[in-house]
Amino acid sequence: MQNDVVIELQHTDMKFAAAHFTIFSKESRENLHGHNFTVKAEITTSYSENDMAFDYGIYKQKLIQLCSALDEYLLLPTKSKFLRVEADGDKVNAYFAKEKLTFLQRDICLLAIENITAEGLAHYFLGKLLEDKAELNKHKVTKISLNVATSPNQSVTAEWENTSG
Repeated sequence: MQNDVVIELQHTDMKFAAAHFTIFSKESRENLHGHNFTVKAEITTSYSENDMAFDYGIYKQKLIQLCSALDEYLLLPTKSKFLRVEADGDKVNAYFAKEKLTFLQRDICLLAIENITAEGLAHYFLGKLLEDKAELNKHKVTKISLNVATSPNQSVTAEWENTSG
């Protein structure tokens, strides 16, 4: 007999503090500011033996490591059509509209996404969990909901569902 379960992952270490600015258009962006982001996930799977699906600590640790890698950095997108980012020795220059923003390279974390938004970050984290398809199949994962919150009352959830049967 197969039973579906939803494993909810929340942990005190599934969080990060980061600076960013949202790009609204080719000429409009927010001022640089920061958030204390929190991340949680729901993983739908099934169990049949020993009343256990799998050791879901695997996914918890992945999310903790991803959060830790972003903690205390300025996040910049590398796939934005409105922002150009260039390394310049120990500095990083970000060009937006008529602005040149210069930062120390040690303070920057570049992400291969279009915009540093809760939506972009939710898809970034979800994509990282989806990289190992063999692991997902092994654990019979059929759905993942990944939530990134910028405050207790504001969050975005990205979802993936295995439609291959």
